[in-house]
Amino acid sequence: MNFLDGSLFPENQQKLVITAAPYGPEWMPSDFPEDIPVTMEEQIQKAVDCYNAGATVLHVHVRELDGKGSKRLSKFNELLAGIRARVPDMILQVGGSISFAPEGEGEAAKWLSDDTRHMLAELQPTPDQVTIAINTNQMNVVEQMCAADVAGTSLGEPAMYQAYREMTIPAGPDWVEEHIRRLSSKGIQTHFQLANITQLETVERMMRRNVCNVPLILTWVAIGGGFDAPNIYNLANFVRACPDGAVLTLETSMLNVLPLNMMAIAMGLHVRCGIEDNIWTQRRDRKMGSVEQIEQLVRISREFGREVANGKEAREIYKIGTFYEGADETLAKNGFAPNRKAGQVGFLQHAA
Repeated sequence: MNFLDGSLFPENQQKLVITAAPYGPEWMPSDFPEDIPVTMEEQIQKAVDCYNAGATVLHVHVRELDGKGSKRLSKFNELLAGIRARVPDMILQVGGSISFAPEGEGEAAKWLSDDTRHMLAELQPTPDQVTIAINTNQMNVVEQMCAADVAGTSLGEPAMYQAYREMTIPAGPDWVEEHIRRLSSKGIQTHFQLANITQLETVERMMRRNVCNVPLILTWVAIGGGFDAPNIYNLANFVRACPDGAVLTLETSMLNVLPLNMMAIAMGLHVRCGIEDNIWTQRRDRKMGSVEQIEQLVRISREFGREVANGKEAREIYKIGTFYEGADETLAKNGFAPNRKAGQVGFLQHAA
């Protein structure tokens, strides 16, 4: 991405798109009963509250009435329909893991089978996005957490901590290419959840091979444990590697969330917050719900002079409904250099 003179001026930046992740599948309702919705009506209302606070993208997971993360697609259909009816302009982004929460005590936290995750392309009503991970990878979400982060929560219990410590993401090349094909055929946008530059390079290679003809809408997930750590050097390298046509959101965990989001706001990038990422204030003097986190980012962004996108504007920024005809168009629209043709030498660039 280029940062020319004036790039930090708010009048030269897109309006801010805020993604809310309010369902927090790694927590149990007892960890934060004031803010973790359990009944279907509570889960729908949480989406409405997040939208009214300023979030225009909703990262969707679903709970059963016993408080555990649901793995039933019928529950996703019910939640999606309820949210669509109440906030039709909100971008609905289904988490591609479906739910990584352990099913029982002592069991591992794990992503569901390849075939089950493919069924996300069949959800009704159709979501706007499904997130996708690239390249099978460790996802130890507790590696960077400290004792204060999990104190008094279910993640502080040794069995739960170990379950999340050993979690991995299955995302091999055959499955990834087939999943993108299925999503695209249903008009669902692929939202890339990337851990590092190597995964971004894999996405670029897929685009060059004509098997991934979609806008590069992505999130840099800096949580450690197999993913990048949320430090300025990793961030700068990842941002530099993103082409100019990409739409980039930053994501991290716990007390890193607010500082990283402030960097995103200042740089003209986009943000994500909610209890899936963090449940504490910066002083850890109390827990902080998803709506309050959204309101905080709206306030900070306006202090920067950067307005927050409404639902229609967020859909335009995220290029919802846009797909490309082939590799040449995909590379050009996303800002990558073109593929080399026979006989071409030197460095390549798209013609003006």
